[in-house]
Amino acid sequence: MRRDSLFYQLFAQLPQTLFDLLGIDTPQGYRFDSVELKQTAFRIDGVFVPPDPSGTVYFCEVQFQRDTTFYERFFAEIFLYLRLYRQTFSDWQAVVIYPHRQVEQVSFEPYEMLVNSHRLHRVYLNELGALETLPLSLALMQLTVLPEAEMPTAARLLAERTRTEAVPRPEAIIELITTIVLYKFTELSREEVLHMLGFTTEELKRTRFYRDVYAEVREEVLQQGLQQGLQQGLQQGLQQGLEQGLQQGLQQGLQQGLQQGLRQGETLVVLRQLRRRFGELPAGLEERIRQLPAHQIEALAEALLDFTALEEVFAWLERSS
Repeated sequence: MRRDSLFYQLFAQLPQTLFDLLGIDTPQGYRFDSVELKQTAFRIDGVFVPPDPSGTVYFCEVQFQRDTTFYERFFAEIFLYLRLYRQTFSDWQAVVIYPHRQVEQVSFEPYEMLVNSHRLHRVYLNELGALETLPLSLALMQLTVLPEAEMPTAARLLAERTRTEAVPRPEAIIELITTIVLYKFTELSREEVLHMLGFTTEELKRTRFYRDVYAEVREEVLQQGLQQGLQQGLQQGLQQGLEQGLQQGLQQGLQQGLQQGLRQGETLVVLRQLRRRFGELPAGLEERIRQLPAHQIEALAEALLDFTALEEVFAWLERSS
């Protein structure tokens, strides 16, 4: 599991996560960034930059593997940053996130005073508490370290909390839950994970996955529609042989071509989703779907989100015929 990337997404989407870990109210105006210190090729994974020079800068590192020289590197990066950007803050704090205590570096010398100081906060995810009682941002963190057998139930619990609690940007949280589960269940598609977690069709439509798929198809559809519309318009205009007829033919051809292209695009989306979920489709089934009118294609695109077996597709087609 590439947890560095995952936690970067979490902090970028929900910067209040760091302050939830520290048990303090989220200050306004902080910017999360990953900072490369080019002079030494050091990189600090997470820096929370205060909005003005009177604030505190926070350094955050996610450490899921034992590194016998971790603190040497971490403090070297911090102090180089303090030297380079001293004019941007007045104080500093550091946070290290571990899955459990066994991963932490054993010997702290000669940094024991810093490790045990008020400036360094060490967080062990398996000691945060129950998912039900944690702030949602911290519950997302703890989800990353749960065993595979516990993850679906825990993820569904967090999805339900997203629906019932007043949380900022619920669509971002849905996306994060889905991404975390995908890291664990690599054989599942993103859409399958969304259904496993019980997200509704409307919630699915608000995810970046859904928007990306349809944005890709809309681009294909627009290109196909314009091409078909231009061809049909030119043919009709040439047949009429008049300038007025050419212009009218172009307009009508473009409109007809775009409508046909949109229907074909919706059909491609439906077929792609069915193949992703059920594998290769019977030739007869694919042909029946391609023959459906536009309104039935749209209805099938909604209905298939709830299908769990290919037989349900046949049953839906029979009911709709």
